[in-house]
Amino acid sequence: MNRRQFIGSAAAVSLTAAASFARAHDHAHHAGHAGHAHSAPRAYEAARKAAAHCVEAGQICLAHCIALLSEGDTSMKDCAAGVNQMLALCGTLQNLAAQNSRLTPSLAKVCIEACKQCAAACKEHAGHHAECKACYESCLACIKECEKIAA
Repeated sequence: MNRRQFIGSAAAVSLTAAASFARAHDHAHHAGHAGHAHSAPRAYEAARKAAAHCVEAGQICLAHCIALLSEGDTSMKDCAAGVNQMLALCGTLQNLAAQNSRLTPSLAKVCIEACKQCAAACKEHAGHHAECKACYESCLACIKECEKIAA
């Protein structure tokens, strides 16, 4: 066996061993946690989905606000500020709710306020800008879901 064949064989053996170890580790990891991920109740799932929708609509709204602000339309400044705050909080709510965190109800209370402020700012533009209307509506839906779990 020449050096190149030896190195190729050694590499193949190493890769096979690594793959076997990974499969065994993965199997043991899942066996040790069998059912945990699936059996844990998703108490905050509706709030998570509402927050995710808020984040999606808010990102689009904020991009629209920034574009208009860059053209000199300063009437969008309050909308942009409200959306920006909502994005930070609803993004965090989405994350904590997905983890079934005990902090979710407390954060939901703060998200209600952020969504109310965002909705108020977007409502002023909802008749003229579809992006603001979508953000406004998603905030109202998020408020409704957050109120169900808020502490």
